[in-house]
Amino acid sequence: MIRILSEMVLTGAVLLGSGPLSVVEAESMKAICQLKATQGNQVKGFVKFTKKKNSVMVWAHVEGLTPGKHGLHIHECGDCSAPDGSSAKGHFNPGKHQHGGPGAKERHAGDLGNLNANSKGVAEYVRSDKTIHMTGEDSILGKAVIIHEKVDDYKTQPTGNAGARIACGVIVNKKNFRKEE
Repeated sequence: MIRILSEMVLTGAVLLGSGPLSVVEAESMKAICQLKATQGNQVKGFVKFTKKKNSVMVWAHVEGLTPGKHGLHIHECGDCSAPDGSSAKGHFNPGKHQHGGPGAKERHAGDLGNLNANSKGVAEYVRSDKTIHMTGEDSILGKAVIIHEKVDDYKTQPTGNAGARIACGVIVNKKNFRKEE
């Protein structure tokens, strides 16, 4: 009886948006980021995040890129209001680590690596990531995704020497996602 009651309270809190997520909801949580070009660029696309048991699946589709590699990062502020994307601030780095590639032992949580655009300027990216989180103090929700003009070299501190920000978007819980005009 107590278990049923506590599940009802937890479910009620989730439905009202005022309490912790149930285990089932937290494990199947989804978020999306609609990417928009920064001033002078033509990049558009999206990044989807899906919480799995011990990781987050990241899937991106981006168009309007120059052929080749482009840095893909989560930045600390979910603000894309500056024409150059600078309002998103620096890489999301709650652990205070050095910059690195997605496979590095230590890296910023926001270091997702590189997109590789084909000859038509289209890039697809799929990765299972165990460093980023969709709940808790270090959640990526409300943060920004930035696409950079150049390749992330994985070593130059603190940004990977990836160049200008050519697209920006804010990560939102898919339940709260409304397609903008």
